[in-house]
Amino acid sequence: MYSQLFHIFRNTPLGRETFLQSLYFCNQVDTTPVVYIPEFIKFLMYFDNDVVQVDLDESYLTDPATAEDHARILLDSANLKPNFFTPKNFTASTLPDIPTNFEFMCCPRSISDLSSKIGLGYIGPRVRRIVTSARFPVLITSAVYKPWTRLVVFFGGSANALNALKLGMRIARQTGMPLDIFTQAENRSREDYAAIIRDHHMEDELERLQQRWIFFDEGKFETNLYAVPHDALVILGAYGHGLIRNLVFGSKMENIQSTIPNNLLIVGPNYTAGI
Repeated sequence: MYSQLFHIFRNTPLGRETFLQSLYFCNQVDTTPVVYIPEFIKFLMYFDNDVVQVDLDESYLTDPATAEDHARILLDSANLKPNFFTPKNFTASTLPDIPTNFEFMCCPRSISDLSSKIGLGYIGPRVRRIVTSARFPVLITSAVYKPWTRLVVFFGGSANALNALKLGMRIARQTGMPLDIFTQAENRSREDYAAIIRDHHMEDELERLQQRWIFFDEGKFETNLYAVPHDALVILGAYGHGLIRNLVFGSKMENIQSTIPNNLLIVGPNYTAGI
């Protein structure tokens, strides 16, 4: 299946790290990068139930004369063909419209803060809006490029957690990488969670793909996060019940962001592709 990952290129050292992570992801999951080098600091994304205006900081317009050459060099080093996106439609003369028919999108943890909040512990509001509205998963990269060699799916039993698990299984099939499940139990046994998987007819294939079930029924969540392998792509649902709802957009967001530096692939509530 032909798929594309949308990437907003920032012609800075931090932007280079993010782009390298996108290119690594594309090579692993056989996805084509679509690279947007912005000429303006704002653009619109029209989703089914929302219009998101993304406000970039001025760093995204750094040295435009070299931006495409720098992106081409990195694409060539990853053995990927250049595929640059040029907006065709504009809501206003300096406000381009960006399509939303991609299978993935890459974002740093914030796409509108140059340096004040680039570290762990913060996902910018525009990125949250995109995750909430998009039909595609959003790849949120670590600050520094680091290849991942395994997959960890956070599973809390919700419908969206099941979507994340399906996506993790799909990527495991594509990459041949080992797949782990991470669960912080909430008043349920491991068998309760296993029954949810079994009821959705995923048990047999998961047994072939799954390496470990990292299951905790006690201990602090942030302490148990130490069990997440440092070289894993973490896949999780953004909304749902219990853990997954709180994990990404609630009280535990800062905990996971400040505790693990892994790349995150986040499945929002409107995700439908590839499941």
